[in-house]
Amino acid sequence: MTGTEKKLRAVVTVPLREDLCRLIEELEPRVEVVRDHSLLPPMRGPADWSGDPDFARTASEQQAFDELVDSADVLFGIPDVDAAALARTVAANPRLRWVMTTAAGGGAAVKAAELDRADLDRVVFTTSAGVHGGPLAEFAVFGVMAGAKNLPRLLADQSTRTWPDRWEMRQLDEMTVLIVGLGGIGAECARRFHALGARVWGTTRSGEPVAGVDRLVRLDELRDAVAHVDAIVVTLPGTAQTHHLIGADVLAAVKPGAIITNVGRGSVVDETALLAALDDGRIAFAALDVFEREPLDDASPLWTHPNVLVSPHTAALSSKEEERIARRFAENAARLLDSEPLTAVVDTVEFY
Repeated sequence: MTGTEKKLRAVVTVPLREDLCRLIEELEPRVEVVRDHSLLPPMRGPADWSGDPDFARTASEQQAFDELVDSADVLFGIPDVDAAALARTVAANPRLRWVMTTAAGGGAAVKAAELDRADLDRVVFTTSAGVHGGPLAEFAVFGVMAGAKNLPRLLADQSTRTWPDRWEMRQLDEMTVLIVGLGGIGAECARRFHALGARVWGTTRSGEPVAGVDRLVRLDELRDAVAHVDAIVVTLPGTAQTHHLIGADVLAAVKPGAIITNVGRGSVVDETALLAALDDGRIAFAALDVFEREPLDDASPLWTHPNVLVSPHTAALSSKEEERIARRFAENAARLLDSEPLTAVVDTVEFY
């Protein structure tokens, strides 16, 4: 790049540490990372992209922030993680080319912005899908292991200082695990379960083989497949097509005593049907990191069900997440500049 060539102007619209802003510039020198940390809310913890909810801009600061955002060729993050703010800047900035959402499920925010087809075709939207694959796969393994080893029984006996007769635990290398969704997270799940000796099945649209997966299952075969597996791992995004995919019909067909863990989106699992399956023993244990409504309602029976482990959508959280996303941004910026396809592009029909 010569000194006269214009850099890609990337405006940071969510909290991002200064060292990571510099990292993007180092990884891709053709990008000018524009940021004003005084206009962004402080993070309360790792990857807290929304920042402190008590943060507020003055009228003049808001104007300065909007003008900065509207000057971008590309955006790191949806402004203030707010769909209305995204819609505003897309309308105000005809040269905007690309927006990277910091969430793996960023398609939902793009959908909520209610952009017209012309804008959806003009601007490329990408997500951080895959960045969280390792941590979520570890939780999935933890959830299945907790069910296989009957963690609720162990904790109950420990709480009452009960030393029962010995009882048999299930072994992962004798189990068949079905991964519902073999995307970035699902592929990481498959790799780990395979390494631990499980037989791994996985649902697929493409039919393309995935490392560690012994059998590919079409989604229209899901109801038949669940009758033959010991554990179900859900990794799918939340879309109109996946809503309640794991519903009463699928749960009625499961092998009695199956374990389920969800590290995708809460809307994929019908919680009412899941509770019924837990109550009658078809599902022996459920480890859930995501829920249909978050935070989980105080009145939800999931809180107190003896065979449910509730995780507050925290399994993906990692102090390394911000750096991974910054590196993903730099990689995709290079792809954009070199006219190559970007990774983790949002499908603007199904919004995943």
